[in-house]
Amino acid sequence: MSAVIVDQLYKSYGKTRALNGVSFSVDEGELYGIIGPDGAGKSTLFRVLTTLMLADKGQAQVMGYDVVKDYRKIRDIIGYMPGKFSLYQDLTVEENLRFFATVFNTTIEENYHLIADIYKQIEPFKHRKAGKLSGGMKQKLALSCALIHKPKVLFLDEPTTGVDPVSRKEFWGMLLKLKRQGITILVSTPYMDEASLCDRIALVQAGEFLQVDTPRSVVSRYPATLLAVRSGKMHRLLGDLRDYPHVNTSFSFGTAFHVTLREGGSPDDLKAYLMQKGHSDVAIQAILPSVEDCFMLLSK
Repeated sequence: MSAVIVDQLYKSYGKTRALNGVSFSVDEGELYGIIGPDGAGKSTLFRVLTTLMLADKGQAQVMGYDVVKDYRKIRDIIGYMPGKFSLYQDLTVEENLRFFATVFNTTIEENYHLIADIYKQIEPFKHRKAGKLSGGMKQKLALSCALIHKPKVLFLDEPTTGVDPVSRKEFWGMLLKLKRQGITILVSTPYMDEASLCDRIALVQAGEFLQVDTPRSVVSRYPATLLAVRSGKMHRLLGDLRDYPHVNTSFSFGTAFHVTLREGGSPDDLKAYLMQKGHSDVAIQAILPSVEDCFMLLSK
């Protein structure tokens, strides 16, 4: 059985289309990543699936329930962590958690096993007001509150945005443990490096899914040889690369530019061209593409 089924969802804000005919499905127990930049439509999609917003057109189901007709039933079986911290900042850590447990007619003690690994990291601060927590601690509290009623499907909207790298790594470790407990997880993120931790990913841009597959399959379908290009004059390199007639794509990636060539171009010819342009220490190396490389190629 599919935990989530989405069929041709459309949503616009005035003249801006946030969702443009999105269709996909998520299997039970799957960790499904929706990967894309700010403004791609990720938050709108999650708000529709968590019954907080109506789509203009299309249908969606969560655990067999329609997001419009059965919204009350859906709210009982999902956990939702919005992108913006939305807990009660004047309540303490423990008070927030107890409140959310009470809303769903349960207790912290009844479902503590679900959140134990997460909550024990913030339990020493249980009497601190939520508004005084660090970003990583707020994240752990929000996830604990989303889990306390034992949801079947967990929606996490950009949960690691603005969080330090160590907390990001810890958070994904927690998600993998939750997946092993059979919880279906949908997570959206602008961080392409997090894609490899998902069972499947959807690359999204401008309200449309560009590609859906396993991270490994997305990378394996990259249709060109990818080159990492460096020179002693990096500040001039991008402009000169884009002037080379056989360059198909060229994007900045850290300390190098990632380049693909059209038919007729070669690394040796490109190196000779750059040296004629006055570049020194030119280095061109074939590399394996990443999910981010795939996204850039698909969205160009």
